[in-house]
Parts: sequence; structure tokens; C-alpha cells
Amino acid sequence: MTPDFLLSSAILLVLVIDPFGNVPTVLAALDSVPAARRTIVVIRECIAAYVILLVFMFGGHAFLAWLHLSESALSIAGGVILFLIALRMVFRHPEGIFGDEPGTEPFLVPLAIPSIAGPSALATVMLLATRSPERIPALVLALTAAMAVTTLTLALAGRLQGVLGERGMRAVERLMGLVLTAIAIEMLLTGIRAFIASLAT
Repeated sequence: MTPDFLLSSAILLVLVIDPFGNVPTVLAALDSVPAARRTIVVIRECIAAYVILLVFMFGGHAFLAWLHLSESALSIAGGVILFLIALRMVFRHPEGIFGDEPGTEPFLVPLAIPSIAGPSALATVMLLATRSPERIPALVLALTAAMAVTTLTLALAGRLQGVLGERGMRAVERLMGLVLTAIAIEMLLTGIRAFIASLAT
């Protein structure tokens, strides 16, 4: 286990999980949740995402093979979900981004999946584990560090909102919606390209 590998893996996972980009999504999802419960919900969702990422690190390929699912199918499905979420971020909906009933706490979807443990993060941990199976302990430590950064960032999302204000956060939300739309389309195209390539082989 080398410090350089541990640090580079942790930085890569933080960039892929993108906690700062998830701040508007978290705030929108927790909009109808009482303030006293928000930190608890964030920690719970981050723990769930951490466990899911660990499961995919150790057995992601076996799980997809067992369900007869390809990585292209995972990419296309994730792209569709993110695209629908992005539309509600850009074009503000009276029911909120996720259409939940007032007072409903998000559970697993959409915070743990696909916001934190999204298709890109799942694919990344599977790829790292496949390339360096002998370094699984280091990858677990790197993922733990990345999730600690993510949890801290998202737990402080309310303070970030206080600094930027409601209008500023709404502008950030719409901007992130535009970015998320591009990411969703790219995921769809990647999945479609992989599917077409599989037909040609």
C-alpha cells in the first residue's frame, strides 16, 4: 500500500462523487424535511451510498453478470434518471425536483443513488478494483476518505445556502441542472455507443 496510490485514488473518487456539485440537489431534496433532521438524513444517505459503493467494489461485476445486465444498460438507465432530475432543476416544478409529498424524507433515492453513488462512481470503484485487486485495502481506505469529505460537505450544505442566499442557490441549482443535463446526455451516448459496439462484435 503506497501513500501516492492511496492519495490519488481518494482524489479521483472525490472528483467522481462530486460532493460540491451535489449541494443544490441535496438542498432541494431536503427542502421539505425539518431542519433538525437534515444532518441525520445526510449522514444516513452517505452511509448507505458508502455501503453500496463497497458492495460494487467487491462484487459489482458478479452482480451485473448474475442479473444479465451490461455496463451499457447501467449507463443508459442512470442517464435517463439524471436527465429527468435535471429537467426539474432547470424548469422549477411546484412539487419539487423529485415530486415527493411535503414532509417526505428521501430514502436511498435520489440522494444515496444516483446523486452520491451514481453510475460513474459505481463504474469507477469497479474499474479500480478490477485493475488493482491486490490493493483492495488501499481502495477501501481511499473510498472511506472520499466519503468522509462528501459527508462533511453535504452536511454543511445549509450553511452554503446561507452564504449564497435563496436566489443564489436557485441560480446554482439551475446552472447545475444544465450541467447535469449534459452529463446525462453523455451517459446516454456512452451507453448507446457501448451497446452498438457490442452488436458489432
